[in-house]
Amino acid sequence: MSSVTRGGRDWTPNYLNSIDATKCIGCGRCFKVCGRNVMTLKGISEEGELVDLEDDENDEIEKKIMALNDKGACIGCGACARVCPTNCQTHNSAAGEAV
Repeated sequence: MSSVTRGGRDWTPNYLNSIDATKCIGCGRCFKVCGRNVMTLKGISEEGELVDLEDDENDEIEKKIMALNDKGACIGCGACARVCPTNCQTHNSAAGEAV
């Protein structure tokens, strides 16, 4: 799906598809630039499972990472990818092509 900007230029949105938990450092930069609640901070347990930080099991968290919260809210602006220091995100066009 392609669209145009206000100025009439071609623009193709690239939607956030996934976040690589092995690369993400949980810095929150992507979260701060996204006004759509697409991502949230989660914990990774000793078993490698995503856990909510509000749970009482916080002592089992090995590290914190960003995780998808509402994938459907992404508008494909790419701001999160531009601020990510570890390049841990995968984005796709509406046609499903990885970028």
